[in-house]
Amino acid sequence: MLKTLTKQVGSFKTASMLTPIFIALEVVMGVLIPYVTSWIIDEGIAKSNLANVYKYGAIMLVLAAMSMIFGILAGRFSALASSGFARNLRQAMFSNIQTFSFSSIDKFSSSGLVTRMTTDVNNLQNAFQMLLRISVRAPLNLIFSILMCVFINTRMSAIFVIALVILGTALYLIISRTVKLFTQVFKKYDDLNNVVQENVSAIRVVKAFVREDFENKKFGKAAQALYSLFVKTEGLMALNHPVMMIVVYGCIIALSWFGARFIVAGDLTTGQLTSLFTYVMTILSALMMLSMIFVQLTMSAASGKRVAEVINEKATIVNPENPVMTVANGSIDFDNVCFTYNKTGVPPTPATLLAGQTAAAIDDCDYAIKDVSLHINSGETIGIIGGTGCGKSTLAMLISRMYDVSQGSIKVGGVDVRDYDLETLRNNVSMVLQKNVLFTGTVLDNLRWGKSDATLEECVEACKLACAHEFIQEMPQGYDTLIEQGGANVSGGQKQRLCIARALLKSPKVLVLDDSTSACDTATDARIGKALRDYMPAVTKIIVAQRVHSVMHASRIIVMESGRITGFDTHDNLLKSNNIYREIYTIQTQDSGDFDKPK
Repeated sequence: MLKTLTKQVGSFKTASMLTPIFIALEVVMGVLIPYVTSWIIDEGIAKSNLANVYKYGAIMLVLAAMSMIFGILAGRFSALASSGFARNLRQAMFSNIQTFSFSSIDKFSSSGLVTRMTTDVNNLQNAFQMLLRISVRAPLNLIFSILMCVFINTRMSAIFVIALVILGTALYLIISRTVKLFTQVFKKYDDLNNVVQENVSAIRVVKAFVREDFENKKFGKAAQALYSLFVKTEGLMALNHPVMMIVVYGCIIALSWFGARFIVAGDLTTGQLTSLFTYVMTILSALMMLSMIFVQLTMSAASGKRVAEVINEKATIVNPENPVMTVANGSIDFDNVCFTYNKTGVPPTPATLLAGQTAAAIDDCDYAIKDVSLHINSGETIGIIGGTGCGKSTLAMLISRMYDVSQGSIKVGGVDVRDYDLETLRNNVSMVLQKNVLFTGTVLDNLRWGKSDATLEECVEACKLACAHEFIQEMPQGYDTLIEQGGANVSGGQKQRLCIARALLKSPKVLVLDDSTSACDTATDARIGKALRDYMPAVTKIIVAQRVHSVMHASRIIVMESGRITGFDTHDNLLKSNNIYREIYTIQTQDSGDFDKPK
């Protein structure tokens, strides 16, 4: 973890090294000031020598000015180093996230990745700045102050040693307890954030079911648990101050008592006693700062581990050594394909699975796709239909290698998808995912995600095929209308049609529509299907749908159940030979339309 994080300091190494140097110089200047003060008292005030007062006063002003300058430089470089460190962390995480397969995203979750790039990086930025400044300042203040005390009077310095032992022991006992409690506090924070995130993202459902009171109680329980643990933790942390004050006052009393006796005996001057009082406060304050550093670094260790996990995550789907750069056509072949998710969402490699598994063994495993073999001709329109959770979307996503198969192989254009350059494959296998996403920007900006240099005419043509041109023209600025965050100012059906148009602009060999017209009315759905068949005859079209009307005009239809293909034929033939398809058709055309309902 430390190696991963320190590597991200990068070009800010110079600033990171200059900060402790200037801090050290600042501390040296600050430590010398009390000693010069003792000269002013002993050589100037005590002897009524105004010249010495001016001379040593001038030296003290110079030291103070230099301390201030070094402090300003240290602050500037520490801010530069910590901000740069945070920037590099976010950049490293974001760049690596772009290489993630869907399985890696499933592993961390989208909300988890956002938290790591914001809250966790902020924690590390603050800890890094504290590490550069306070973790240098506090030990140096402690060491130099003790050395000055020994230099002034060795016997009196024994008071500080005793005080350090007492205070160090007390702080160790406090910190050892609070570190464990802070670990529990972060877990409670996670629980609270989960409740907030779930409620905010589903606020419409909460209101629709009038569950505000229930959600308030659930949030109250999470907040109360965090509050109780935080009070206990902060209560222990609060003991730092009274313990320090007891030790400080004990040192002051001991210094006053023994100092007076030493002054009377002529072993100590008034000025030296005054400087010792300053050093005792410096020493004990430094020890207190060190205790806070340990707590802060412990709190940041969890964030560091979470950030390092994202940076070190290896892409599970990568380019081969000599990738194929062209896709010959849109033919697709599935050869004994099996696919499974493990608990983290990452599919095991074929090496981890037993070769030659029987159908029964495959059923026993938690496979989403089970022993699928089929051939799709280039230019065919293929429908995929089946009940919820039967593996329709998973099967479609394997084509563009969003996930890698666990067993078997998939070929596009006669070449295994694992042999293609990823960019080449995904430009030629264009997908409209089940969850449609639009980005902040104009309609044109969103369309040009499919082709960055697409002309207005090309965008209009794609939108006509996707039945989106009509409603775009009715928008205030047409194709220059601003799409709000998440596509909040367009309907679900409009969002789907814009996403289809965006995919068409890639001019793919294979077009996969994953339930991409579910929010469109039946007439619009039919118009989109007809346009794709008529104007894109050479493109292989894979249409994943819940509605029979969306796939019944396809060249052939795949019927799925529990990850297996139970039928692959034309609409008419499936009505005759496939019980599942016939039941779906009957229910949707003659009954309630819900073919997932219990029989």
